Amino acid sequence: MIHWRKGIVTAIRSTRPGYTEVDVELDEALPGTDVRSIRAVAYTDAVGQPRVQDTVLVNVSALAKRLGTGGFGLIVALPDALPADPPEGPGHLVKDRYSPLQTMVLGVDDQESQHHSTLAEAENLESMPVVVADLHSALPAVIAGIRTVDPTLSVAYVLSDGAALPAPFSQAVAGLRDADWLTGVISTGQAWGGDLEAVTIHTGLLAAKHVMDADITIVAQGPGNLGTGTKYGYSGLVTGEHLNAAALLGGRPVGLLRMSNADARGRHFGISHHSLTPLSEIARPGMTVPVPDFSTLTEAERAEMDPDPDVVAEPVAGQLSQLQMHDLVDVDLTGLWDALRSSPVRLSTMGRKLPADAASFLAAAAAGRCAAGIARS
Repeated sequence: MIHWRKGIVTAIRSTRPGYTEVDVELDEALPGTDVRSIRAVAYTDAVGQPRVQDTVLVNVSALAKRLGTGGFGLIVALPDALPADPPEGPGHLVKDRYSPLQTMVLGVDDQESQHHSTLAEAENLESMPVVVADLHSALPAVIAGIRTVDPTLSVAYVLSDGAALPAPFSQAVAGLRDADWLTGVISTGQAWGGDLEAVTIHTGLLAAKHVMDADITIVAQGPGNLGTGTKYGYSGLVTGEHLNAAALLGGRPVGLLRMSNADARGRHFGISHHSLTPLSEIARPGMTVPVPDFSTLTEAERAEMDPDPDVVAEPVAGQLSQLQMHDLVDVDLTGLWDALRSSPVRLSTMGRKLPADAASFLAAAAAGRCAAGIARS
């Protein structure tokens, strides 16, 4: 199940809180190749801080399988430089449970947490808007849309456990935090490494409202969406349940439409089936679903996009008929293109940057604008 290698750290490529990327020279080449020099990632809170010349044990399965997503090694241990034991303290939530790298954290809803009594009593989000997205790449675009309405709105991010589990893996989150676009991160389920840890999406949402005092919360998985090309076999399917969770708790669920005007795969062109399936079959009726109005784009803006988002107008019109059980809200896109271009972090989805898949980012920004309007109403 795991391709193991031992190696030596030859260089430090980059570092940020909880995350360090290095170059490693392996003692044995990757399977079926003569490749020995690889890029590898260390989650420093879990394995310690690697240094040049350190020996490392590395999981190289993603490289062995030639995966585009996750195409790097994962440092599992520094056998000659093990980190010190964590300090004694409260917390008994186990994440990545029963794997060799399970970690123990203090949960915001843990009995030992200072916030336990708050969450024991909290049962309502008090109409807080909750934007639910399939792809992690939507996160900065949603916040860009929010900020066109009111840049002072406090935004929390609830990280689900459908993709990357360690919160420090997200370069976007680090950049958004540095730019003060994001108030904080709550990692839920098996995910870990946020500012707060929670057992479920439900307690994560309640913590966003009652501990972080967020005006708006965004729920999305981390980087590394998993899909199999089947109707129900993809990690974003749970967005329907996340919308239901927000509704159950008295929030205002906002279902972000995953859209593309550039994806060559028919199931993702226009509105992706990754949005259509959970919204039409799993989410309870009555969700707010923002629909970007591409006719409100200027000619100057369109000139920067290739292809023009209008190429999806006809298929989208037909697809929306599947979502009539929800509250479909047309969103004016005026000013959103400039807002997206001002993002403090790089915008990229499935390897496509902003001009190459404008519909994707405009749909996400439209959801943010819609949620901000709800928050201010």
